[in-house]
Amino acid sequence: MMVAKNSIKLLVVFILALTSFSVSAQNDEVANNLIDSPKEISDYIAHHLKDSHDFHLFTDNSSGTHYSMPLPVIVWTSNGLKTFMSSAFHHDDNGTVIVDKGDAQLVKYHSKIYELENGATALNFDDKHHPTNASKVIDFSITKSVFGMIITGIIMLLLFGGLARGYKKGNGIPKGVSRVLEPLVIYVRDEIARPNIGEKKYRKFMGFLLTVFFFIWILNMLGLTPLGFNVTGQIAVTACLAIFTMIIYLFSGSKDFWAHTLWMPGVPYVLRPILAVIELVGFVIIKPFSLLVRLFANITAGHFIVMSLIALMITLKASFGPVVSTGMSLALTLFIMVIEVLVAFLQAFIFTMLSALFIGMAVEEHDAH
Repeated sequence: MMVAKNSIKLLVVFILALTSFSVSAQNDEVANNLIDSPKEISDYIAHHLKDSHDFHLFTDNSSGTHYSMPLPVIVWTSNGLKTFMSSAFHHDDNGTVIVDKGDAQLVKYHSKIYELENGATALNFDDKHHPTNASKVIDFSITKSVFGMIITGIIMLLLFGGLARGYKKGNGIPKGVSRVLEPLVIYVRDEIARPNIGEKKYRKFMGFLLTVFFFIWILNMLGLTPLGFNVTGQIAVTACLAIFTMIIYLFSGSKDFWAHTLWMPGVPYVLRPILAVIELVGFVIIKPFSLLVRLFANITAGHFIVMSLIALMITLKASFGPVVSTGMSLALTLFIMVIEVLVAFLQAFIFTMLSALFIGMAVEEHDAH
């Protein structure tokens, strides 16, 4: 089914508006914070790539006031569960602000929350600048990445809910956003699931493949906004996605799959145990690792390049002047942002394609050949 021209125009306008808004907002944030040295720029990029307990919007340099959107902090301490808003830390990340929760004193240091030992009034550090009088808590907080995943889940429920309701009503042609959504669903089915898993068994795994594809794609698109999302650039998130894929293909493996993996036919008996170990390492470690690293590395590299190009307006200001340096930074960043929109889709496609390929290898019936 062809996508309506109006839907294509709307998508193009959205992409252009998204990239323009992202570049201008990030440039304003760099300017407002007066980041003008290589070290400060490097620290700013590292801060952008990391997860955090709040959304930092901007800083008023005249008053030193930080403006941010706080998120819930939920931690398990030695004295039980503690909950409060991240604004209690007053945007401090150096362990100087102590949040007193009765029987627990909490500080935040380098985006990690620590519980001070009894009687301690400040963090102490060793030679490597690691806290010595505090211990990490079990953190269940709603961070930026968790908030982004919740938003993505809500978006997916609304999108697929509307598409499902349209089919239940017997509407042959989807309306609205469903016109864009349906071709993508058909694409995942016909170009990813069917060729890699097979005509007989692909339906069983369509729910997972569609979820992974749209989950990664929407998260990647959110990462291009000025909100600072870098969810798929967090290795913990990509590792969880890869583990889900591994669990599915290991538990869905056919008898032929396990027979060929653990006791490979057609080779000398002496080599079979060695090959079994190699195959197991490949399916349990190497394949999931390739999934998680590819997604994590590409998204992180994309964010790093965009932020570095934005910083050109500062590093080149002395040589070319503010107008030329800002123009160069804006042009290059917009160019990379458009490419990043394509990468957002491409990485979702590659992760889904490889997941379908690994599942297809596990459920394949070898005796049919």
